[in-house]
Amino acid sequence: MVSDIRLTSHMKSEIIRSIRSTLLEYGSATKVELSHNLQISFPTIGKFLKQMENRGEVTSVGLDESSGGRRAIRYTYHPNYMLGIAIFLEKSETNYTVFNCLGEVIEQGNTHSMLEEDVLHLAAFIENKRSSYSNIHAVAIGVPGAVNNGTIFHIPGYENYHNVDLKKVIEEQLSIPTVVENDMNAAVIGYMDQRKVGDNISLFYLYLGKNGPGAGIVINGGIVRGKTYFSGEVSFVPQYDDRNFLQALSCGNDGERSIEQMERKTDAISRLVASITSILNPHYIIFCDDEIETLTLHQIVERSATYVPKEHLPELAASDMKHDYLNGLQSLGLSLLISQQIDDLH
Repeated sequence: MVSDIRLTSHMKSEIIRSIRSTLLEYGSATKVELSHNLQISFPTIGKFLKQMENRGEVTSVGLDESSGGRRAIRYTYHPNYMLGIAIFLEKSETNYTVFNCLGEVIEQGNTHSMLEEDVLHLAAFIENKRSSYSNIHAVAIGVPGAVNNGTIFHIPGYENYHNVDLKKVIEEQLSIPTVVENDMNAAVIGYMDQRKVGDNISLFYLYLGKNGPGAGIVINGGIVRGKTYFSGEVSFVPQYDDRNFLQALSCGNDGERSIEQMERKTDAISRLVASITSILNPHYIIFCDDEIETLTLHQIVERSATYVPKEHLPELAASDMKHDYLNGLQSLGLSLLISQQIDDLH
């Protein structure tokens, strides 16, 4: 059991993170319950709770019923003590939510697309939101491109963001902990969080997209990023003698919705489903509900079965990608919030 003798800075941060997580998960707890659940000594828990109560991070919500001794004080976390902001950048617009430590939305909206502008415009937008919510302590940003630890290294069509360490730019400009994530990785995180997907589940989340197709991939509950963080860039998957997946989806005249074009699109997606089935054998392949109709899903299943035995096909389903995307970014932002250092909050 951890006591407060010679606690390092890292250990102190871990204790605070654990207390925050437990109170947020269970709603409330006593010192005894926290000490027992976290395997941290009662005096140490008491010391940290006192500090957190003094700065308004936790509050006491009354006394428990007596079990023969002194009645225990029950504590709860103040969910609005820290806020986060989740932002995702798209071709047509920029969507955002301001949320608290319970994931409750404080403000939600959209504005013009910032992908064509300098990244400092994005920093200015975040700073403007912080002027309204001074306790924003985490930023989560989603982008339609490949990301390696905060650096966007593949984002076709948006040179202002190409090879930019966006995490570093925002943290240096605003001094707010920031996470930057690929759009489909964020969406698949949000999908799993909302549905409480277990660690043994594998799935493939496909977005055909305005900027070209992309995918979020989960194997046994974990995001697959790959050697160079290029995983999920399915545009490049070769499908025909002279066409990759992106080219196969794009064939035909702009705006054309002929039966022949729809057949070609269905075949291209079915070939990808068959390839993913053969390589990953996932439980689910998720499509965006504003891109695929239920009838088309049935057609994809039947066409895919001409390429791979039907009994091995995953379940095909559709989901609200925007909803999943924002929830995924909020989940990443919440992880930053509960890991905040004490010095960062002053």
